[in-house]
Amino acid sequence: MASESHTTTDHDEIRRWVEKNDGRPASVKGTENGGDDAGILRIDFPGGAGSDSLEQISWDEWFEKFDDSGLAFLYQEHKADGSDSTFFKLVNR
Repeated sequence: MASESHTTTDHDEIRRWVEKNDGRPASVKGTENGGDDAGILRIDFPGGAGSDSLEQISWDEWFEKFDDSGLAFLYQEHKADGSDSTFFKLVNR
């Protein structure tokens, strides 16, 4: 089975994939640019390496920064062996 990636800007599709994999919207602590800016976007998965450096934020905040930054969400549904994957990358549209 080949690993297949998808790229989307659809908020519902992104949220569905993240929540299916027990992820939460987050930003990197200390990267906010004052005001309401969310900083560098990430997804916080259970057991992930960045739990000390990530701050969970609301989906509204996450998607506002996502859209304002002109990003797209590239993600992998399954690994090559068929198991679920949590691989994703934020890329320019």
